Amino acid sequence: MTELEAGLEAVLFAAGDAVPAERLAAALETSPEEVFHAAEALQSLYDFEKRGIMLLRLEDKLQLASRPLYAAAVRRATESRRPPSLSPAALEVLTIVAYRQPVTRAFIDQLRGVDSGGTVAGLVEKGLIEEAGRMDVPGRPILYRTTEAFLRVFSISSLHELPALPALEENEQMELDMSGKTAEQTGTE
Repeated sequence: MTELEAGLEAVLFAAGDAVPAERLAAALETSPEEVFHAAEALQSLYDFEKRGIMLLRLEDKLQLASRPLYAAAVRRATESRRPPSLSPAALEVLTIVAYRQPVTRAFIDQLRGVDSGGTVAGLVEKGLIEEAGRMDVPGRPILYRTTEAFLRVFSISSLHELPALPALEENEQMELDMSGKTAEQTGTE
């Protein structure tokens, strides 16, 4: 293990949360590229030695985490409760936000055909989605996007790893396009 890898490991362990590569590079007096190179070497070492920890890359950030294989033991040791699973409605809203972000609640409501206010609020409370500014239309509706917590929960490092959506039939695409235009044009929530 190099000095840079050891330093990276120490900083990530002490931080406990995801740390931007730029901040890591400044702390370790190196470049972000070297930080990512050291992170890859550390992750390979953890995998090779079958360690209980792993190094996650969350877009431009890095974080040490326990391996999912040991989640039950970690949960028992820390006496934390298992987070409640998401309802079908919450998963549907989360899917819309993940694939179409940033989106307004009105857009979500129109795609689903029902009021999603409570579900959106619940996902914000759980930290899976967050406000991403406001749309520049009358009423200035809030835009929502996914968070780092979303990436961690679904064990992906970026949104590019989401599976592709199935192809829509021509009439489904037309309905989707029409509902998308209506949501953006009205700007209501």
